[in-house]
Amino acid sequence: MVTTRFRALPVFLYSIAMSALLFIGAPVLAADYVSVIGDNVNVRSGPGTNYQVAMELFSGYPLKVATTQGDWLKVVDFENDSGWIHNSLVEPGNTVIVNGENSVNMRAEPNTTSSIIATVDRGVVMTKLESQGKWLKLKHASGLIGWIYKPLLWP
Repeated sequence: MVTTRFRALPVFLYSIAMSALLFIGAPVLAADYVSVIGDNVNVRSGPGTNYQVAMELFSGYPLKVATTQGDWLKVVDFENDSGWIHNSLVEPGNTVIVNGENSVNMRAEPNTTSSIIATVDRGVVMTKLESQGKWLKLKHASGLIGWIYKPLLWP
C-alpha cells in the first residue's frame, strides 16, 4: 500500500510539473496584445524570414496575437489584416490605435462635456497611461495627453 502511494505521488507531481512547463513555456498566449518596438518592422505571410513581407509597421503599432509557432507570432491588426512577426520585434501591448470612422475627439477630462483638446485621425497610435470607466488617458507622440472614449479605440 505504501509503494502504491509513493508511485502515485511522483506521477501526480510529474503531471503538475509538465502542465506548469507548458504554461510557463509560452511567452505570449493567444488573445494577448503586443506593440511593435521598431520602425519599418516586417510582418510576413508565414512564420520565417523566407516568407514574403505582408506589411511594414512602425514603432508602437498594436497587434493581437492569434497564435504562436516557435519564436513567431501570428498577429492581427485593427483592420483584421494578419501576418507573422518575430517575437523579438514586439513587447507586451501598451498602445492603442484610433478606430473611429474618421477622427475622434480627445478631451481634457474623461467625459463628453469636457473640452476637446485635439481631434485625432483614424489609425493614429497612442500610449496608454490610465483607465477610468470607459475612458482611456492617452499620450500622443507629440507629448499631448488627453482622454478618449474606449469604444473608439483598438484594442
